[in-house]
Amino acid sequence: MTFGAKTSGSDDLKAIISAISTLVEEATFVATAEGITFRGMDPSHVALIDISWPNSAFERYECDSDIKFGVRIDEFSKLIKRADKKDSIEISISEQNMLLVTIGKNKKYKMRLIESSATDTPLPKIDYDSKIVLTSSKFDRILGDVQVVSEYLTIHTSADSKGDFSGKGDSGEVVIDIDREDKDIEEISSKGDSVGTYSLEYLNPVVKAVGSNAGSITCEFSDSKPLRIEFKVANIGRIHFYLAPRVES
Repeated sequence: MTFGAKTSGSDDLKAIISAISTLVEEATFVATAEGITFRGMDPSHVALIDISWPNSAFERYECDSDIKFGVRIDEFSKLIKRADKKDSIEISISEQNMLLVTIGKNKKYKMRLIESSATDTPLPKIDYDSKIVLTSSKFDRILGDVQVVSEYLTIHTSADSKGDFSGKGDSGEVVIDIDREDKDIEEISSKGDSVGTYSLEYLNPVVKAVGSNAGSITCEFSDSKPLRIEFKVANIGRIHFYLAPRVES
């Protein structure tokens, strides 16, 4: 078995590990000749993250057979955080079943792998009615604005391609209107009126983890259906985040 992957810098791997750490304590990665993938769901089954990192995104990549390797994500994160922005990070697996992590030219860590506990988690198959594409910085500001008064974000779009983000709580409420006149809003499309409400407890950490590396964010939703967010990160193939809607009691 031969496996090795080397990044040209540390930002992308830091973003991926940070995003995963918001949902799970242990992570199982799958490496194939095509690249590295991860899919995992939080213990309460409210949120799911799906990551595909193609071999072309690495400075060097080799994998001659499909392998799974599990790590404790907080331990892995501590190692990755020791890398400076420009440091390359190389990972491989030793014959002693240790994860070898080389940071830059002179830091070499060994980390004990854990037994893979991954189960096949199917992706939701949903036809969405509404889509909003906006810059990651705009979305981050909106989440911050809403969090001042609410623990939940409500997204609304209408057939005339207008929309808003809102939230309300004990202290008050807020509505943030959006339209295509705003240079940070790339697209608003909807088959009709759609409304979805989602927990900021799950949404905020993922957006902060990946958002600074993402150029734009695509939000897709429908009434009473999970929110799907796609992060467009230059050197990562796909990061999809699914979040179940709030169910009114």
